[in-house]
Amino acid sequence: MKIEIEKTKKTTTPAESELRQDIVTGDWVVIATGRAKRPVDFVSDRRAEDDPDVADPFQDFSGQEEPVLLYKKEDGDWSLAVIPNKFPAFTRGRAPKDLSEGPYFAMSGVGYHEVIITKDSEKSLALLDLWQVAEVMDAYHERYLSLMNKKSVNYIQIMHNHGREAGASIAHPHSQLMAIPVVSPYLELELRGSELYHRNNKHDVYATIAEFETTERDRLVFENEHFIVFCPFASRAAFELCVLPKSSSPYFERITDDEKLALAEAMQKALYSLWKGLANPAYNFYLHTAPCDGKEYPHYRWHFEILPKPPTPWAGFELSTGIEISTIEPEVAAQYLRDQLV
Repeated sequence: MKIEIEKTKKTTTPAESELRQDIVTGDWVVIATGRAKRPVDFVSDRRAEDDPDVADPFQDFSGQEEPVLLYKKEDGDWSLAVIPNKFPAFTRGRAPKDLSEGPYFAMSGVGYHEVIITKDSEKSLALLDLWQVAEVMDAYHERYLSLMNKKSVNYIQIMHNHGREAGASIAHPHSQLMAIPVVSPYLELELRGSELYHRNNKHDVYATIAEFETTERDRLVFENEHFIVFCPFASRAAFELCVLPKSSSPYFERITDDEKLALAEAMQKALYSLWKGLANPAYNFYLHTAPCDGKEYPHYRWHFEILPKPPTPWAGFELSTGIEISTIEPEVAAQYLRDQLV
């Protein structure tokens, strides 16, 4: 781990976030003071419907910082921009400070929080041209490479929220990147699981999955030369999709140009099948890749996970057990989504 934590008296400025660790489970939570609310705000905080009269903050970057990455078309107009998040969950750049308290471990929430914006304010990724989706994948990669060796970074999370139910508070399509000092327990479960599978079976778990899904094809939705899109056997939600490379690679940062174009096609097809088949549902997708902490993870394979929002939120069983209830077989879901691409 390349992060060095400063041992200082516990002090934070109003704009700093905190990373706090659960003493029992090891789970991390972010206390995002940069987005702070008063207790009374939670009583009346309800998401309003999109208001067409509200100015789009991503159309001309009004009130935003200068882009850290800008793609332009031949006519000089921009097609994609990456800007620092105006209300970041993580404080930019500095080494984390120890904020532990009694038996509890905490540190300042340092890192980088950026927004990846496509020019078209109306079209989601599912409806963009292939070259436009390829630009998004290229921007993910370019910013990943720019931030992965920063002193305060051990992991980079790239994600996309589509629809208010999925947490998209701004209608203009955009993705987010967070470069942070800690690795999520969820990813650590995948890292340990892939290592354990290899130890017990002498075979790569992701190679096993890719081979079985492309042979049986019951859960396969789309494939090209470099990627498969499928509904996982143990789908956590109805119509969950995974976009998995066919070749073994733990590290997203090592993707080639040919693979980026193939990834754009796979992501576009996956999202379009949901858009057409489920009438433009809300969803989240995110990248899972090996940490950039200098360690080796030879049995892992990076991938994207796409999770449509369920029609009802988690209830008591899901919250108390962590076991999600999906109401459709992945095989049926995959067949339905395949039919949307014909």
